[in-house]
Amino acid sequence: MKRSIAIRRATGVAAAVAFITAGSAIGADLAAAKKIVNDTCQACHGMDGNSQIPDNPKLAGQHRDYLAKALRDYKSGARKNPIMAGFAGLLSPQDIDNLAAYFSVQPPALLQKM
Repeated sequence: MKRSIAIRRATGVAAAVAFITAGSAIGADLAAAKKIVNDTCQACHGMDGNSQIPDNPKLAGQHRDYLAKALRDYKSGARKNPIMAGFAGLLSPQDIDNLAAYFSVQPPALLQKM
């Protein structure tokens, strides 16, 4: 039992360090992204991008460039989705980069269970 708790704590610390390192390594502000996720995205996609709603895409672990392009396309109207167009329309280019980086470094649910 004590070993299991120690392993979970070590894993949590390692994940936090990886999260912070990943953001700074790619020039993204993950803290700013996390605020946007908390205020807006998490209702449909979950805080970690592993949506529990079958109709909503899971964003965790997706490629950063793909996520950024999708958000830019929703914003411009090149990709059609009235819900996402409304949300993406409010994002700055830096917000888009930050969100793409944030979700790209989140572990997919499948990997979280291992």
